[in-house]
Amino acid sequence: MELKVDEIMVFCMARQIKDGEVVVQGLATPMVATAFLLARRTHAPNLYFASAIGQGLCRHPAPMSLTRIEGLWLDRAMASVGFVTVAADLLPRMHPKEFFRPAQVDPYGNFNNIAFGKDYHHPRMRLPGTGGIPDVTTYSNQVFLYVPRHSRLTFVEKLDFLSGLGHNAYRTRGGGPHFLISDLGQFDFVPSLDMKGDELPRLRLTTYHPGVDIKRIQAKTGFEILISHDVKETPTPDKDELKLLRDEIDPLRIRCLELLSGAERRNLLRTILDKERIF
Repeated sequence: MELKVDEIMVFCMARQIKDGEVVVQGLATPMVATAFLLARRTHAPNLYFASAIGQGLCRHPAPMSLTRIEGLWLDRAMASVGFVTVAADLLPRMHPKEFFRPAQVDPYGNFNNIAFGKDYHHPRMRLPGTGGIPDVTTYSNQVFLYVPRHSRLTFVEKLDFLSGLGHNAYRTRGGGPHFLISDLGQFDFVPSLDMKGDELPRLRLTTYHPGVDIKRIQAKTGFEILISHDVKETPTPDKDELKLLRDEIDPLRIRCLELLSGAERRNLLRTILDKERIF
């Protein structure tokens, strides 16, 4: 049974979840949602789910869907409040765990979701935007990152813009990211001296996915990465876990939309929408 990269990433993300935590799902992040549902069905049955859809807090999460997801989240919410209340009052008290997907990330976990290019008013490409990232990452101790397509365009020495605060000398509260996963490997952050002589946690490779070697990971990264002294191949899920993911949690493969582009993405979208109309 061939293991696909989306499945490896989802299992690695699920393993970062602990039972009883509050986990946050942003918009357009089906890979994160799949990982949370997998964690709940395996080792973390007592999760609380906070969703950017309606700013709701749920004890029973919505299943994977494209056409019905908003209604499911809103119907199941224990409480729904405005964004300002969430960002300013609830999240700082609840200390939720959230995975963010950066368009650019530097060696210290600072990241950019604003634009590519140095001129804000005339960028090379305008990105989806920051949402609550600038609010949450300045105080949170539970920031995790994921990159579905590892490349030198995403992993850069210097950001074009800063929207997500990582391990940064200007930080006064909270902490930078604990963990990053890409389609090539898993990373943590360990203390290292930056160019100014400040000691800041820096990206370090801890595991490489099956079929990937370290040289390839370094070649696709726009800065030198640290390598753990006990770096190893990423552990893979067992047959039962894989069956649970494929047959019950996300049988329509909605999670794969974050990895695909162009014709492949359009074809999968059409397939998902056609199947959801049947149900």
